[in-house]
This record gives sequence, structure tokens and C-alpha cells, in this order.
Amino acid sequence: MGAKADQTKSVILTAARERFAESGYEAATIRAIAADAHIDPSMVMRYFGNKEQLFAAAAEFDLRFPDLSGVPRAGLGAAMVSHFLTRWEEDDALVVLLRSATTNTEAAQRMKDIFTAQLMPSIAKLAPDDAPRRTGLIATQMLGMALSRYVLKLPPVVAMSREELIDWLGPTLQRYALG
Repeated sequence: MGAKADQTKSVILTAARERFAESGYEAATIRAIAADAHIDPSMVMRYFGNKEQLFAAAAEFDLRFPDLSGVPRAGLGAAMVSHFLTRWEEDDALVVLLRSATTNTEAAQRMKDIFTAQLMPSIAKLAPDDAPRRTGLIATQMLGMALSRYVLKLPPVVAMSREELIDWLGPTLQRYALG
């Protein structure tokens, strides 16, 4: 694929992420995404096949969850909250996925897969005996915070600084990770 094709795909993915984030999976249409990208809908179909495949490409997300073995145990919760805030704020694909996961089973499954495949191995290193439960509880906090802050935009949560969120949520994640 040439540079122009790569650029076209990038423009389509950007438009798709924005549309899925704004409208959710069900309401987003290929035509609307194409209009947002200022291209013909046939180009979207050419590069991505259908809405499901476009969504899958737009919702690709790497948590880039760090190896926590070098973090002092007392700071694990704060480190996790800080990492999640950074990921939510620098890549709108996770917001797209979260918004869509509330109404679309494929998006919900993708979200489950991300947390299982990318978070659980790190938590298993910390607490091998109970990693699935601990990972699930960490996900409840991070997904709940993200839904409240980035999707629902609840004013008190949006108004909190990064440091306040870390201070409030860090001890909870700490407890979930280590007991």
C-alpha cells in the first residue's frame, strides 16, 4: 500500500474514531464517517470492508500496561491510576470502545479481551493466586472513572485534577492489586 493509501486510511480511522466516540457504534454510519473524512463512502468500504471491520480497526487499543515489578509496592495503586489516565487521555480509541461497549456486544467483548489479555498478566505477577478477580475489580474502577470523566462528563469528576484522581483512586487500586 502506498503513502496516499496509508494517508487515506488514517483519515478514515480518525473520522471513524470521532464518529464512534460521538455517536456510538449503532448510530454511526459509513456515510457519516465518509462525510466526516471528506471522501466517498465506497473508499471506506474499499479499505475496511464493512462497518464491523472499520470499528475493529478504529477500536484497536494497546493499554501499554507497564511492568510494575520495579514500582515500590506502596506506590502500585497510584502508578496504575496514573498510567490509565495517561492512556485514556492520549488515545481516543479507548473512549470510542467504552462508549460503544455499552450498546454493542462486539465492542463489549473487545473491551473484555483488552483487559484480560493486557492487564491480567501484570496483575498475575503481583498476585498469582487471585489475578482474575483482582483484574476485574481494577477494571471496575478504571472503566467507571473513564465512563464518568470522558463519556458522561460528570462535572465533579471532570473538575478533578489528575493528582486528585490519583489520590482518591490509588488506594483502591492498591487494595485490589495486593489485598
